[in-house]
Amino acid sequence: MTPAEARLWPELRGRRLGVRFRRQEPVGPYIVDFITFEGRLVVELDGEVHDRWSRDDVRDAWLRGRGFRVLRVENHLVRDDILLVVGWILRLVTHPEDDPEEVVHRRWD
Repeated sequence: MTPAEARLWPELRGRRLGVRFRRQEPVGPYIVDFITFEGRLVVELDGEVHDRWSRDDVRDAWLRGRGFRVLRVENHLVRDDILLVVGWILRLVTHPEDDPEEVVHRRWD
């Protein structure tokens, strides 16, 4: 696991957010960082200089085509504000109708 994955995993494991997450799980031709099949959510952690390469777009589209929502989080956010990231994930788990992009960019009151 990367340092960011190792930092996030204790927050996700053991049904802490009400659903079971798995890490480094094969899904079709891909291995995802974290996934909950119950919540139909994939969490991918991206490096500091990670560009949204076309292969990420293809991968995300493939996962969305199978009913998963994909939350992409930069590593520095896991390091600097783990509670924010866990809050996003919890929101997406408890509100399956929410879009990850909107959750990340919306201010919650």
